[in-house]
Formats: sequence, C-alpha cells, structure tokens
Amino acid sequence: MMLALALALALSQGGAREPIGVFESWGAFRDVEPARCYAIAAPVQRRRRGAFASIATWPGKQVHNQLHIRLSRQRTPRARVTLAIGERRFQLKAGDRDAWSPDARTDRAIVGAIRAGRSMSVESIAANGAPFADVYALAGAATAIDAAGVGCARRPAP
Repeated sequence: MMLALALALALSQGGAREPIGVFESWGAFRDVEPARCYAIAAPVQRRRRGAFASIATWPGKQVHNQLHIRLSRQRTPRARVTLAIGERRFQLKAGDRDAWSPDARTDRAIVGAIRAGRSMSVESIAANGAPFADVYALAGAATAIDAAGVGCARRPAP
C-alpha cells in the first residue's frame, strides 16, 4: 500500500518519468526534464496524502543524494522540522509544507543514517498548533537510493 502511494505520487507529478525499480517500501525513478533520478517513499500512515520523502540526484547540477520531504500538513511558521532516524536527530530547513537538509554534509549524514536505520520520522507542529509526525519505513531505501544514482549515471548525455 505504501509503495502504491509513492508510485502514484511520483507518477502524478507529470513530465517524462521512467520507473527504475521498486524496492520494498521505496521506488526509484528517472525524470527527463528536469534531469534527475530519485528514490521516493510515502509515510506508513494511510491518511498522509501528498506526503513523501525523496533522495534525489541532479546530474546537471552535480548534486547527489539530496533530501526532500513533503510534509503531510502545513506547519506553523515558527515550528522546527526534525528528522529522526534511530538515535540521530537532524534539524531541517523548511517552508510551509516542504523540508530539506541545510547543506550537502547533512544530506550525506542523513543518507548514511537511512542506510543503517529501520524507520524515520519527520516531526513538526501543524498550522493548527497540533504536533504531528510522518513515519517512513526504510526497508528498500538503500537499494532505491543506489538504483537512482546508477540510473542517472547511465543516462545518455543530451
């Protein structure tokens, strides 16, 4: 069910999208425009429509394994967004419904934690003042991240 939602999210974003593979609860895709490859998953909770976690590679920008989180709810402007993987905690930069790592070093640390973890949660405070957490299973994440990286490496030059 989670993967079906992740696949629906990826396919609904439009553009020329090629599936690379499905790995447990994560999928890997390649986009033609903009040129990128990414691993993506939906939260384990069924009522988290539109939320996802992705790790992207942008070959034209020389960016590898960049985290992007789409939150399930709009957050209150002053609330922090925290990503928790096992014992590790990461403070993310955030907009109303999206969050990212503050820098490439943090992206690398997050991907390392994902590779070693079983689950991760993204926590914040919603616009209505209620705390929320989007939880993701990490089974298949490492393989999907690797497949996305290989998918962009094998991509023919335009």
